[in-house]
Amino acid sequence: MREDKKIVIWPAYFDSSRTRKEGRKISRKLAVKHPILKEVERSAKNLNLQPIIVEEEKAYPRSWWETSGRILVGGISPNPKTYIIKEIAREIKRMRKEVS
Repeated sequence: MREDKKIVIWPAYFDSSRTRKEGRKISRKLAVKHPILKEVERSAKNLNLQPIIVEEEKAYPRSWWETSGRILVGGISPNPKTYIIKEIAREIKRMRKEVS
């Protein structure tokens, strides 16, 4: 990945209440109910994905009427986007278990 290239990550990717057609990118086993932007941001920070740009006013194109926000992850990474999304999902689940 080039340094100026950014990966866009939406909370909808991790939402177990959504279907794949509605935008979920990972298996239901890794997904969580109603993820919020702050969880995605904290997970990315915990995984040292830098730099992170948070855009709270953005709406996921498949549900354009909901302003869920998104994060942009930049920098050089040898891993594909799907790997990064799965790692963020695992981190969100870990963080939710700690709170419970």
